Amino acid sequence: MKLHHIDGHIQTILLAEYPNKLLLLDGCCRSDISMLKLFITKTLQRPFNDLSLVVVTHMHPDHAGAANKLRKLTGCKVAAANVSGQWYSGIDGRLMHLTDILLAKWVAKRMKKPRLNFWYSSQLTADYKLNDGEQLPGFSEWKALATQGHTDRDISLHHLPSNKIYVADLIVKVKNRFIPPFPIFYPNRYRASLHKIITLKPESIILAHGGEVTPTQLDYQHLLSLAPKIPKTHWRSVKARLFKPFKTSSN
Repeated sequence: MKLHHIDGHIQTILLAEYPNKLLLLDGCCRSDISMLKLFITKTLQRPFNDLSLVVVTHMHPDHAGAANKLRKLTGCKVAAANVSGQWYSGIDGRLMHLTDILLAKWVAKRMKKPRLNFWYSSQLTADYKLNDGEQLPGFSEWKALATQGHTDRDISLHHLPSNKIYVADLIVKVKNRFIPPFPIFYPNRYRASLHKIITLKPESIILAHGGEVTPTQLDYQHLLSLAPKIPKTHWRSVKARLFKPFKTSSN
């Protein structure tokens, strides 16, 4: 197995290459599809439909944005966490979907990336629903780990032979420091997920935003100290901004 680290539109794309098949460790951005196709067909000199499985670690635009389209283009299967319902459900879910797309566009602008299409369906029907500790279908050396907190369905992917773990957005690297992602809907689950990764003592961890790293015990302690005790979500952030002037005037 050869693991390719590819610069995506706003995140690192992880593509595992095998002699007869390819595994995409996350669902990428919608805007990454043409670049991914070019990498597979030109750089690797392989048919696009060698892509066998796409894992969606959670439903945000840079992790699920290309999954449905890639399935149509290549015939690949899509795997995701075995969690009932859709993340973006109901009116609130649709509004959050739009907000997350706008946030992705804002990140791209901050990174001085070109303005590309981020739109993708808010709904995903996985071909395989993965439980905690379950092997990836067709890729038995990879194991899914339930690492919820960022959302209710986050998974990480543990490559057993190398003891490396792709943690998606569980940890974010900013200015050489490791911090929690935004949002965090389930703070208790988030802290439990961090402890799960620490307990496994991985050789390294691979971030969607920050590359392959080897945090020290002090790094993990710092990260745990920053982990919120209450949810940090879009609506809570908006409320804090809206009511800040009133709090200031009352003081």
